[in-house]
Amino acid sequence: MSTDTATSRVEAALDAFLAANDPKKMDNIAFRGARFDAGLAWVHFPEGHGGMGLRPELNRVVEERLRKAGAAPQDPATFFIALAGPTIVTHGSEEVKKRFLRPMFTGEEKWCQLFSEPGAGSDFAGLGTKAVRDGDEWVINGQKVWNTLAHLADWGMLVTRTDPDAPKHKGMTYFALDMKAPGVEVRPLRQITGEAEFNEVYMTDARVPDAHRVGDVGEGWRVALTTLMNERTAIGGGGGGNAKRRGPFDDDIRVWQDTPADQRNAAHKDTLMQLFCKSEALRLTNMKGAQAAKAGNPGPEGSIAKLMLAEFNKKVSEFTLELMGADAMVGYDFTSACATASCASVPTPSRAAPARSCATSSASRCSACPASRAWTRTCPGARSPAASRRSSPTGQTSRCPTARRNRRSASPSPRPSRPAIS
Repeated sequence: MSTDTATSRVEAALDAFLAANDPKKMDNIAFRGARFDAGLAWVHFPEGHGGMGLRPELNRVVEERLRKAGAAPQDPATFFIALAGPTIVTHGSEEVKKRFLRPMFTGEEKWCQLFSEPGAGSDFAGLGTKAVRDGDEWVINGQKVWNTLAHLADWGMLVTRTDPDAPKHKGMTYFALDMKAPGVEVRPLRQITGEAEFNEVYMTDARVPDAHRVGDVGEGWRVALTTLMNERTAIGGGGGGNAKRRGPFDDDIRVWQDTPADQRNAAHKDTLMQLFCKSEALRLTNMKGAQAAKAGNPGPEGSIAKLMLAEFNKKVSEFTLELMGADAMVGYDFTSACATASCASVPTPSRAAPARSCATSSASRCSACPASRAWTRTCPGARSPAASRRSSPTGQTSRCPTARRNRRSASPSPRPSRPAIS
């Protein structure tokens, strides 16, 4: 199919879909469900599974058109659909695809990744979590660690060892694990910042139906590679695919603009421009990699981009500190500095900075930070109850950065904010 024909087909599908579904009048879950049924969830997926069998770059056409029509952005707590979706559509049985893809896309069921173990991090194939078959079920015993969003997830992408006698890359099997099942325990990993972005997950005689197996028995390594390649692409993108954003570098731009003219110098300006060039190179590389990606199995570009983004983030943070000088010790909230696409804007460094809200936030709290999950932040910027109390003049806990900053800005500031200089 030619480019023009494929694009015309997507545009026609969007016309028909929006004529029957107004995102401003519909519940978001119902809207995303209708979008899945219309084949506009992942256009590169097969028909009947949320797609139209077209090229993956046409997803950008869908996203831009729906956003202009008023569709809500993706809930950041559903990030792992970028990993689980391609894995399931590539390796799952028809029953697995029908069971998981639609509720995953609508956000009714959230996912997490259960790969790393205390003794199997970079050596993923050395994992020790065991799965023993018992009739139509598998009995799981083991531990996973560094599991982002596991405390919020309904399902986990779980890789286990099912044949301890086979070579380590051959004796692995991939499952969809019910995170609410008996025998599954999620514990937070508290960081020095007071946050708990990560978790550890213990499985003690947890049972998984064989119907929830993804891929063949013993093919877990091959299935996991699909997940990992999509993870590298998703993380390596770092917001770089958006022509209007430069990811973490946007923070440096705002700090520079907020710095008085007499405190700027040629050396800082030169560094800023060097970082800008690197940011643009990374953004364009990500765009090129996304356009060349195959449905379900991206190439190695994502791994390179992930490495580049990690190094670039460090340089950006270092330059932010250098620009702010001593003000960085008291006037910058590092726990809420964020370069992900889920943030509507990046905070200015002023102590009296205006509130920054997440894309999922209401006026008073973030929908990705439910009160029942007291130990963690899932929305960039939200913090643990203890950290929130430290920054709240009333001593009350708030898990939404918007409400917390509103209270802070209403309190007398020890010193005036810097004047903004364009």
